Amino acid sequence: MTDRAFIDTNIWVYSHLKQKDDTKSDIATSLLENLPVLVISTQVLSEYYSAMLKNGIPDRLIQENLEVMISVSEVQVIQISTIRLCHRLRMNNRFSYWDSLILASAIESNCQYLYSEDMQNNQIIDKQVQIVNPFQRNAL
Repeated sequence: MTDRAFIDTNIWVYSHLKQKDDTKSDIATSLLENLPVLVISTQVLSEYYSAMLKNGIPDRLIQENLEVMISVSEVQVIQISTIRLCHRLRMNNRFSYWDSLILASAIESNCQYLYSEDMQNNQIIDKQVQIVNPFQRNAL
């Protein structure tokens, strides 16, 4: 398996909001530029749109960014199987519904890593996907 990396919404937002937190922005941008295979889901695209609107980014720019994200990533469409896996992950691991849905998408996409700041760094889920918080000192 190649080092397939699922990228959570917050990484994209930090990368595109450089004026907000330069350190996190630099880390996020470097990560996105250097990973061999980027994977996102339709959930990430929707959350990104919402987060950028809340930050006052013009709709036209958000749509341009989404097109770039789609062009450089594999997009995992959320299916009924994804939702069922999400429910199991939520019950077994006590994650929020939305984090469980991200994890389910990462697992269904055969990703080895999930880059996010929202979950416990280095935790391995279903013996398959490792959560990596790139903003912590002991990240990969």
